[in-house]
Amino acid sequence: MKRIHYSWFILTVTFFSIIVAGIVMSSSGVFINPFENEFGWDRSVIALAFAISMFLYGISGPFIAALLDVIGLKKMMIVSMATLLTGIILTVIMNQSWQLIIIWGFIIGLGSSLFLTVLSPYVANHWFEKRRGLAVGILTASTATGQLILLPVLAAIIENYSWRPAIGLMMILSFIMLIIIFLFMKNTPKDVGILPYGLEEAIQESNEGLKENPIVIAFNGLFEAVKVKEFWLLAGSFFICGLSTSGLIGTHFVSYCISFGVPLVTAASILSFMGIFNLVGTTLSGWLSDRFDNRWLLFWYYGLRAVSLVFLPYALNEGSITMLVIFTVFYGLDWIATVPPTISISRQIFGINKSGIVYGWIYAFHQAGAAVAAYGGGLIYKFFNTYTWGFFLAGVFCLLASLFVIIIKKQHSSQLTKEGLMNI
Repeated sequence: MKRIHYSWFILTVTFFSIIVAGIVMSSSGVFINPFENEFGWDRSVIALAFAISMFLYGISGPFIAALLDVIGLKKMMIVSMATLLTGIILTVIMNQSWQLIIIWGFIIGLGSSLFLTVLSPYVANHWFEKRRGLAVGILTASTATGQLILLPVLAAIIENYSWRPAIGLMMILSFIMLIIIFLFMKNTPKDVGILPYGLEEAIQESNEGLKENPIVIAFNGLFEAVKVKEFWLLAGSFFICGLSTSGLIGTHFVSYCISFGVPLVTAASILSFMGIFNLVGTTLSGWLSDRFDNRWLLFWYYGLRAVSLVFLPYALNEGSITMLVIFTVFYGLDWIATVPPTISISRQIFGINKSGIVYGWIYAFHQAGAAVAAYGGGLIYKFFNTYTWGFFLAGVFCLLASLFVIIIKKQHSSQLTKEGLMNI
């Protein structure tokens, strides 16, 4: 019987690690109302804490990518999961809004950074020679899997008991994952005496730069990347991606549904239902990114997302479950489907060695967009007593993103790689 390649075990551990980090971040939407009701905090202040978290874990991405090559994958995962666990524990004892900002904005933001930014491309690039797009698709979809399984559970716990037992569940899962990482995670295929999946013979790897300061490595990657037009097109489209997904839907969708009379558990279940299609759509997107022009994939993803976001306020206003289901299917298929093609284009332009750091910076723009939408959505609700304008504007921005990605010239990407941007 043929043995399963250890790369798939690494993929599995990474998959479940991202699930835990993903459910912590996506749970912010179900905690807005409980925090508001128990502590009397202004919704915009609560949204600010979640916005800081999104921005911080995004901007940390390129530095995390540099640190991965300096101190290793396993240590980084252990430290990050321990930091995330610490933030979850402190949440139970907080009672001031400034504590929420420190705990969720900074501690949880830093703890989730590795898992939700550069870990997927790093594992795919270092543990897989073949099926890289599929590996990225599976890992990216793992955030949706956690949401799918646990978000309705967290909402039910909050509705029947309180938000603290829901935090306790996330605490237990984080601790279990910390133990699994410690026992089974490895830094490189070399640690278990194998080659990356699909590689037939060893390739000489350069150790140049591994002893450099990670901050220097990260900024050197940025300084070179900003000279390339494609970097700005990808960064701009990913800013809009973050704005229209985790920032707006992830943070405010549940509250938006509640404002139309939809119960908390039902709203969380709808968001969770998106996770089913997100899991399918993102995995399929990884498969497609190995086979089709990634620019056109992104063009259609952003265009369809624009239509679905503009459609949502109409569906809620009509009170039609059928319309909500239609939105859930189309938006869910599209939610994180943009990630595999974006990573693929980054790798084509900047090469395997440096694409992790460059993608980290691109993802920082994603989270900057998420932070803008998370805080901006709270402000829009405060002034207009509705989120409708936020969703309409997000749809318009998605149309703009579809234009950004189609401008990228495929042949220019190949030329850039040949001209030496792999040596950034």
